[in-house]
Amino acid sequence: MSEAAAHIVADPARQENVTRILDCAERLFRHYGYGKTNVADIARELGMSPANIYRFFASKVEIHQAVCGRMLGASYKMAYEISRLPISAEERLRRYVHAQYKMTMEVMLDDQKVHEMVIVALERDWGVIDKHVDSIHDLFAEVIRDGIEAGEFAEQDPVIASRCFGAATVILCHPQMVAQCLAKTNRAMPDDLIDYAIKALKK
Repeated sequence: MSEAAAHIVADPARQENVTRILDCAERLFRHYGYGKTNVADIARELGMSPANIYRFFASKVEIHQAVCGRMLGASYKMAYEISRLPISAEERLRRYVHAQYKMTMEVMLDDQKVHEMVIVALERDWGVIDKHVDSIHDLFAEVIRDGIEAGEFAEQDPVIASRCFGAATVILCHPQMVAQCLAKTNRAMPDDLIDYAIKALKK
């Protein structure tokens, strides 16, 4: 989102309009697909002029980025809640990867229009994706640090370990990779991959 749009969002008096635009855009993206929806469609659905939409977002791309950010926010919330559970560090890591895999399967793959939105964001290498990945790594660096202190994991740099754990399990969380592997019979099963990644933390 642009600095101007971010300023508008910070103004409570106009937050409602931003939320309405994003809600409508996400609904149309899900129904018609990202590629087949334009700003004029969003404006018409809301009974606004396109010029009014542009007061909040400079382009469809900015609207898409904001919608994508909200979706990633739901993923982060799930990860945060799991990272704070009063269970072992190992079990928290297992639960997160399983939950993210389930979310990818149910939300991003079953709903092809959502899958399209995510793929467009990944292919354009938006900063919102990198920020999300960094925030997930930060969360689980804390979990790994807890595991090291509890004697579950070997002494190591938790930041590097978190990035390596993420890289080792990304095939279960990345929509394109999940989609490509579903029809393959020569790929590691989720539980086997998670076991392998966790064993690496213990060495």
